[in-house]
Amino acid sequence: MTKELPADPIKENVRRQVKESCFSYVKPKKPGNPFLLHTSPEMIGALGLSDADSSSKDFLEVFTGSQILPKTNPYAMCYGGHQFGNWAGQLGDGRAINLAEIEHDDKRWALQLKGAGETPYSRSADGLAVLRSSIREYLCSEAMHHLGVPTTRALSLALSGDQVLRDVMYDGNPAYEKGAIVTRVAPSFLRFGSYEIFSARGDKKTLKTLVDYTIRNHYSHLGKPSKKAYVNFLKEVAIKSLKMVIHWQRVGFVHGVINTDNMSILGLTIDYGPYGWLEGYDHGWTPNTTDRANKRYRYGAQPQIVLWNLFQLANALYPLIEQAEPLETILKEYQEELDAAHLAMMRSKLGLQLENNSDIMLIEVLEKMMQRSETDMTIFFRNLANLEKGAYENWFPVVKKAFYRPEEIRDRIKEEWFDWFKNYAERLSLEKLGDNQRKIEMNKVNPKYVLRNYMAQLAIDEADKGSYGLIEELFVLLKKPYDEQPGKEKWFAKRPEWARHKVGCSMLSCSS
Repeated sequence: MTKELPADPIKENVRRQVKESCFSYVKPKKPGNPFLLHTSPEMIGALGLSDADSSSKDFLEVFTGSQILPKTNPYAMCYGGHQFGNWAGQLGDGRAINLAEIEHDDKRWALQLKGAGETPYSRSADGLAVLRSSIREYLCSEAMHHLGVPTTRALSLALSGDQVLRDVMYDGNPAYEKGAIVTRVAPSFLRFGSYEIFSARGDKKTLKTLVDYTIRNHYSHLGKPSKKAYVNFLKEVAIKSLKMVIHWQRVGFVHGVINTDNMSILGLTIDYGPYGWLEGYDHGWTPNTTDRANKRYRYGAQPQIVLWNLFQLANALYPLIEQAEPLETILKEYQEELDAAHLAMMRSKLGLQLENNSDIMLIEVLEKMMQRSETDMTIFFRNLANLEKGAYENWFPVVKKAFYRPEEIRDRIKEEWFDWFKNYAERLSLEKLGDNQRKIEMNKVNPKYVLRNYMAQLAIDEADKGSYGLIEELFVLLKKPYDEQPGKEKWFAKRPEWARHKVGCSMLSCSS
């Protein structure tokens, strides 16, 4: 990247507006007393490293910022973005520093430290990260991958040995926390905002340079850069983004802050900040305290927010294309394909392989019932696979554990649930698969284990006390989210009542 894109000519690491440049060279801050907590064996192998490498002193020092790899020059990327619907101007890597790019097995990987110190884009922040948010990012990056969700990856999690001052809930009560550093890995960390910043500034030259670079290195099958290639570039990004957000909806993941600077140009889930997993099925839920009032990034709105962000990317690319019609067509196609993709996803969760006109109503009624009765999404769909279509009268024992207050499932509500299960059984009777095979297929798309908010918080609480075993336990558990994993059933359970309103379990902030 640094060989093909314009660099910030100013070498001094001071906060400033960076013009006509895609990145700034900057060195990580040396941590006080770094200590490696965990590494991902998969990513160790993907990068061509060995177990011996990951346990070496050099590994620790490189991936905590203590040592710079030979013949490399770390850098922070420049980008802008729309935050909560408003243009925020220059943002950039305020606490992320790219170490290098490597190639292994015909794959290119960018290595990035999160929490390694300030950069020209840090604004009023210190560029550091705390253990709390770093555990959440590390675990979730790898968990999402094994769920089949497009995502950036995580290589390592380490303590910096420094104390970092943070106001967790932005309520005027700052406190010192353990500092930490996560090594993030992705083919590229380019975002929608990487293009927006140059378009907003009227810097068509740098915009073209960046888009051409992106096509050559990440969308080379589109051919040489041209107006046609630019249009097809947007179309491919739209397709990838739609695939990503449909996976979010499938597993109940809520990103929490889908600003345009948090949208990967490769359709990867990026920037794990105030994310959360649906406990009770609720289209209106967001985990982000900053978004509590307007709920812009609530679960049910995520696909439309991705479309809104694609509209901003289309605006950013317009100066290179100078035609609105092909861009508008792509955005319209996204909306049309979204409806079909969501329906197909929900059919798969219900074990329906054949298309039927009644499915839309069946799904809509189910979603209303699940929200009305406070129903755990993960448990409901996983246990629904155990229903025998010829014995729908016994529906309640099958899904009882999914209800937070099963005693409320009575009278009129119970009758409505019975009616739904009767209709569902009739719909299943049209399918060719038997109960056993249907269960196998449903269990491929309905995970048994996800990184519930309280699970991550338990790992954080233990880590704060100096115990890190739960990080490993959850890491291993979440590598096989669709398997039964006998002996691990304690993690296949509803959110405990103590976690309903606990900070870190019900609501989170962008503080990291």
